[in-house]
Amino acid sequence: MTRLKEKPVTMKIFRHYEHLPDAAKGSVVVLGNFDGFHKGHQTVVGRAGRLAREMNTTLSVLVVEPHPRYFFNPDQEEFRLTSFRTKAHLMEQFGVDTLFVLPFDQKLSQMKAQDFVLDVLRDGLDAYHVFVGYDYRFGAGRGGSADVLRQMGQMEQFGVTVVEKIMEGDHIYSSTNIRTALRAGDVRGSADRLGHWWHVEGHVQKGDQRGRTINFPTANLSMEGYIKPKLGVYAVRVTIPSGPAKGTWDGVANVGRRPTFEKDDLTLEAHIFNFDHDIYELPIQVEFVGHIRPEMKFDGLETLKNQIARDCDTAREILARPENQSAYIPAPTLKDHLSEE
Repeated sequence: MTRLKEKPVTMKIFRHYEHLPDAAKGSVVVLGNFDGFHKGHQTVVGRAGRLAREMNTTLSVLVVEPHPRYFFNPDQEEFRLTSFRTKAHLMEQFGVDTLFVLPFDQKLSQMKAQDFVLDVLRDGLDAYHVFVGYDYRFGAGRGGSADVLRQMGQMEQFGVTVVEKIMEGDHIYSSTNIRTALRAGDVRGSADRLGHWWHVEGHVQKGDQRGRTINFPTANLSMEGYIKPKLGVYAVRVTIPSGPAKGTWDGVANVGRRPTFEKDDLTLEAHIFNFDHDIYELPIQVEFVGHIRPEMKFDGLETLKNQIARDCDTAREILARPENQSAYIPAPTLKDHLSEE
C-alpha cells in the first residue's frame, strides 16, 4: 500500500493572526508557500522543528491562500503541485503542530514588509524564532527580503534563521524543477524529489459513463487547481479513505481531453482493477506511479478497448516492480531530524 500513514489529527489550523489563544503563540514559525512540500521544504521545516523541541515550544508554518500569483493573475494556467488540503495533510504527517493560513487579499497584498513583521509576526503570533529560505520575499511589492527580516528580528527580539539552498546533486530542490518533471511525464523522478507520490485528490464525478459500455468503468476527477502533467495514460494507485471500498487499489488512469470523443475539458479518469463499488461523490486520492503512453485518438471503440486492455497489463507490470512498492511519505520526518546527531 502506498497511501500516507494515518494518525490522529493533531495539527491546529488558524486562518487569522489576531486574538490567537496563548497556546498558538510563541512558537518557532516557518514562512513560505511550500507548494508540493518537497524534500527541500521538509529540510527547512525539520531544522525549525529541532529548534522548537530544544526550546520546548511548538512548531508552526505560515502560508497564504490563494497563492499570490493567482491573486495578481487569476487567469493564468494552473501550476500548483498540491491543493491546500493535500499540503496541510503532508505537513501534519511530517509533524507540524500549527498551520497559519492567511487569506491573501487586497489588504495583505498591500501590507508593507515592516507592518507584516510588526503586526503579524510580533503582535499576532508573538514568534519566538522565524525560519525562511534564502530567497524568501514578503510585503507589498515583495519589498521584504530574508536580510530585512533578519534585521527586524534583531530589533524586535526574535530569532531569524535563513536557510541556504537545499541541493539534490547539482540541482536545487525546487517546486519549479518538480513541475518540469511532471510536464515531461517523469512521475517517478517527481516522487523522488517530493518524498511522496504526486497525487490528485477530489470527489468522484459522474461522467459520460462510456467506460461501462466497453467494460472499463472509470472514477472521474476534475484537474482544477492542479498543474497539468504530461497528457496520457499512467499506472496509478487509488486510495479511498472511507466507505465499503476503503483501501488502496491498483489501477490505470488517463489524464487528457478525450479526443476520441471530441471533448475539450481536462479530466482524470481512473479505472480501478478488480473493483465493483459505487463511489460516486466520495473523496479519493489518485497517486501517479508511472507514465505509460501519451494521449491518443482512436478510430473506434473496439480499437480503444484493445488499447486500454494493453494499458492495464502495462500498469500492472509497473505497479508490481519492487521500486514502486515502497510507500512514499515525507522523508525525513520531523522525528528523523530530532534523532540526528
